[in-house]
Amino acid sequence: MSSKNQPRPTSAERTAKAREQAKTIRDAQLKKEKRNSWLIRGGVLAAAVVIVVIIALIVIQTNKANEPVATTGPVPANTNVYGGIEFGKDGVLIPPTTTDASVDTGKLPAMPTAAPTAAFGLDGIGIKATDAGKPAQAVIYLDFMCPACNSFEKQYSEQLTAWQNDGTITLEYRPLNFLDRFSSGTNYSSRAAAATACVADTSPEKYKAFFDSLFTNQPAENSKGLDNATLKKLATEAGAADISSCLDNKTYRPYVANGSGLASAHGVNATPTVFIDGKQWKDGTLPDFVKGIVAAKK
Repeated sequence: MSSKNQPRPTSAERTAKAREQAKTIRDAQLKKEKRNSWLIRGGVLAAAVVIVVIIALIVIQTNKANEPVATTGPVPANTNVYGGIEFGKDGVLIPPTTTDASVDTGKLPAMPTAAPTAAFGLDGIGIKATDAGKPAQAVIYLDFMCPACNSFEKQYSEQLTAWQNDGTITLEYRPLNFLDRFSSGTNYSSRAAAATACVADTSPEKYKAFFDSLFTNQPAENSKGLDNATLKKLATEAGAADISSCLDNKTYRPYVANGSGLASAHGVNATPTVFIDGKQWKDGTLPDFVKGIVAAKK
């Protein structure tokens, strides 16, 4: 049948059809807007949940980092009760002569009532002259956030290693927590020192590599320092066994606090503080100081 024979819609029918089409378009637009609204709300809600979770994790980690440290704790294997680990010729570990298995910071000696000008009572922290013909004992107190300690290492590390390897000295490191107050509440000096204690306990042959890495990656004073994840990563990169649980559980934080307290009680009040053969180095260059001591021992 030809379309010419079909009746044309009336004006009212055309108007009704246009209204129906407009309603269909409007309803579809409203559904789309409603759907988009729910998607936006869902996205905002999901983002809010993520933010809450992140904040919660930060709070948990911060609270854990700031939890009180126990007053008692174990002494790491391969270290002495004074907070040190000692190496001899060719970097060979020298077993500690102290036999203490634990420390108790509640039993630390009284602190000096006035700022000392030099360390004293060195026998009480295992520092003494050695017999003639024996390597001189070198003890270095340091802090991993201390810029002067980093400068000392850059200037003298190679020389110290040479003296160690030719039998002139034994080399003992004693990390301290003196600069905790300069790490924005994260106690970085304590955490870094505890990390080295974890390495000393399980991987003493990797101690120096980790020690060097901490100075290579030294954070600035008044920063938060390296986080625990980074400390673990650096230890692994140095070849040490995993220190995760040791560090997270603050296993050797009492040990670090005890060593630092002993140092303070005996007049060590700055880092680096260096002793060679029972004598504190204060003036002149380190090579001249060591040469004088070696000459006197002959």
